[in-house]
Amino acid sequence: MFKFLLEGTTDGTTGDNGMSMFIMLGIMLVALYFFMIRPQKKREKEEAAMRNNLQIGDEITTIGGIIGEIVSMKEDTITIETSKAGTKIRFLKSAVRSVDVRAEEKNAPAEEDVADTK
Repeated sequence: MFKFLLEGTTDGTTGDNGMSMFIMLGIMLVALYFFMIRPQKKREKEEAAMRNNLQIGDEITTIGGIIGEIVSMKEDTITIETSKAGTKIRFLKSAVRSVDVRAEEKNAPAEEDVADTK
């Protein structure tokens, strides 16, 4: 089946079949890098930056879908308050999916309030 790769072409010269296969393999590896590996690494960097910038008072969503406000932080863990009753749950920082509302956004006056004071 792959005899032509070892012997060459029928007229006695060696063909470029082997070289073209390596070129195609190289092109496929480059495409794999740009379409799969590079975007994944970029996403991982963005998630790490988001987790490093967590602050007390941020409203977050965990990977499990639990929504709450950060009330305390340690090196690798955070404690969130999930209800008005004061239910507190401790999570690893790596379990945070997204920051829904930043603490400084909550404390900033709304645009309507600023317009009313003028």
